[in-house]
Parts: sequence; C-alpha cells; structure tokens
Amino acid sequence: MSRQAVLRSDYFCLEELTTRWMDNDVYGHVNNVVYYSYFDTIANNFLISQAGFDIYSSEVIGYMVKSNCNYVTSISYPDKIKGGFRVNRIGNSSVEYGVAIFKDGYENACAHGAMTHVFVNRHTEKPTKISGHLLKVLQKACV
Repeated sequence: MSRQAVLRSDYFCLEELTTRWMDNDVYGHVNNVVYYSYFDTIANNFLISQAGFDIYSSEVIGYMVKSNCNYVTSISYPDKIKGGFRVNRIGNSSVEYGVAIFKDGYENACAHGAMTHVFVNRHTEKPTKISGHLLKVLQKACV
C-alpha cells in the first residue's frame, strides 16, 4: 500500500518549535508522547495568536476530545523543527485541526495527525456554537 507524503505546503501556517534534551527517550529519539505536546502547543498558539483566544478568562474554552498521530521518521534533540497547522473541518461546536512536525530542511512531515476541540462554556461545560471572530479565523485556516 502506497502512502502519500504529507508536505509543508499542505498546512496553513508553520511555527518554530524547540526540541529539548528531555524529549529524547532511551532510544535516542523524541518519544512518541512528546509529539502530542507539540501538537497541543501548535493548536493553542494558533488560537491565542491568530484568534485572540484568552485561555484564562474567555467564556468559551476548548476541550480536546480526540487525537491521533502517524509517525513517519524520527527526530531527536537538538533537531530544529516546525509545526504545521491547518483546520480540516469545522462543525457546530467542534473543530478538527490537522497538525504535523517537519524537520528543518525537509519538505515531508516526520509526523502528522489530527486533534478535535469541542468548544464549551467555561462554567457549564456545555458545548457552544463556534461564532464571531473565532469562526472567521478558523475558516481562513481551513483547507
């Protein structure tokens, strides 16, 4: 079965990330669980920097309800990496992000996956419709 490569150009924006010594596992590469931390950072940095999302006082917050990661090739500290971000799908109260990790100098993703946020009212934790500025910014990043 042939796999199509996931490329930098498949993503709306790229963000510089930093590998850390503690990210490496006993096998000398970044441990699989760390990729989820990178993915979470990519998505939340987008929401904060592009949508003006206030994680401390916004009435609406995002709960991560689903995630996956496909590993293609390893990275290790002190590799320089970039995180790719895009919006795959926007629902009524949920959004699926496409995320990926790219090693500097390479066009193909080292890892890629998806994460789903459900936006809820901070106090009631009930799903809330995505609207206003947040919706516009997410639509702009939708591929």
